[in-house]
Amino acid sequence: MNLAQITSIILILYAFLIIWIVYKNYTKTKDIKDFAVGSGFSPLVVGLSLAASMTSAATFIINPGFVAMFGWSAFLAMSVVLPIALFISLIVLSKSFRKYGNSINALTLAQWMGKRYHSKTLSMLMAVLSLLLLTFVVLICVGLTKVIAGALGANELYVLIVMILFVFGYMMFGGANSMVYTNTIQAILMFIVAIILLGSGMQYFSDGWSGFWSQIEQIDPNLVTNFNPKSPLFRDAFEVIFCNFVVGVAIVCQPHIITRSLMLKDDTQINKYLFYSIAVQLVFFLVLFAGFYARMFFPDLTLDGQTLKMDGILPTYVVQKFSPVFGVIVVMGLMSAGLSTLEGLIQSLSTTITNDILAPILRLPENASSLKNINRITIVILAILSIIFSYQQLINPNLSVALLAQNGVYAFFSAAFVPILFGIFLKKTPKQAAIGAAITAFVVHFTVYYGALTPYTSGTVRNPAVAATLAILSAVLIGGILYFLFPKTQNLHTSNE
Repeated sequence: MNLAQITSIILILYAFLIIWIVYKNYTKTKDIKDFAVGSGFSPLVVGLSLAASMTSAATFIINPGFVAMFGWSAFLAMSVVLPIALFISLIVLSKSFRKYGNSINALTLAQWMGKRYHSKTLSMLMAVLSLLLLTFVVLICVGLTKVIAGALGANELYVLIVMILFVFGYMMFGGANSMVYTNTIQAILMFIVAIILLGSGMQYFSDGWSGFWSQIEQIDPNLVTNFNPKSPLFRDAFEVIFCNFVVGVAIVCQPHIITRSLMLKDDTQINKYLFYSIAVQLVFFLVLFAGFYARMFFPDLTLDGQTLKMDGILPTYVVQKFSPVFGVIVVMGLMSAGLSTLEGLIQSLSTTITNDILAPILRLPENASSLKNINRITIVILAILSIIFSYQQLINPNLSVALLAQNGVYAFFSAAFVPILFGIFLKKTPKQAAIGAAITAFVVHFTVYYGALTPYTSGTVRNPAVAATLAILSAVLIGGILYFLFPKTQNLHTSNE
């Protein structure tokens, strides 16, 4: 059998496995709380779930294309600097976030902020801003479509529609109780595929590391430098190191990441949870190195006379490089990388919209029984929007769908960073400081990006990491000023709004 036939069979079996897991856990999801955080899980399961969610289709499918096109500077930025900052931030923020989140029974990031600062305004603001995460959903849907359509030799639009209807469909009924188990399976598949991809270019090391880099340098000398002046995103130390470190610290402030610690059974498990998650993520981030193999496989980044789009470089490499048996294993791993994060985003985004936007508007009490059905309607609407925006990115991307996703996601966690940071470490922070910082970050990010205020955010391709970095620094400054200007909150558990 060829790759398309084997992939079709495996996809059908995989779909039945997912449906079975969702069915087994369906009865455990009685209300919106069960959908959001589940009923408590082991640190290994939650750690693998987080690792799978954090290292998504971007890491396994999209970002290796940046490495293939721009070389070591892209790998240094996205696979060395950013993960180091991310791991430090994850360790520092997770423990305190869980401790306070449990004490107030928070289900979402927006709710955590609202209760922490006694501010319904801040809760609603962050809930509305979370809609920016739909851009990340689009990235994953595009990446998954590229991989599956390439393996099946099928029309991308049909694959996109079927894939979204299936994933959003089973997430309507599963929530956290099924998600952590599907994520665990996906993490295991991703780990196997990471090893396969990292080993797929061993023949290029016949003359050792120096021989490998010499081959890369012969294709383009800029591919082996720390900074690539010909790239639109990795031109100097500011873009590669400083901006990616700042972004890495703040990237943890996404609802499907920071709230994952709330799924643990108790506080004593958090160290094990962090260890399992970080250990697995270290391997996952190395997958970007496969971008070098893809560049050596396609030195001029063309196939049959057609120029490869960045988002399709690794999927095309997989189809061309591997035998049908290994090819389908890699395809399943790449698909798992996308599905794991997509499930987390659907779960956290729909919960936020339902719990923190619609419930207050409809004046429904927390955990009302009707919220579970409202949440399902929300997921349906998100699915429709995802199909529309993803198809647009499939037919007309600006270099890469990653730029769209980065712009939206970076804007969100730039706004969320200071309220979380101050809320954890400055126990009497006034709500005005948190709200002012969030608004500042949002305004600065989009003003810098769309206003072309810097050389890095001008031209056809603009760097969202630069806009996010300036937004975060501005938010810290404004938040700090407002912290000293307004009276401090005296009682964390008494509403003053």
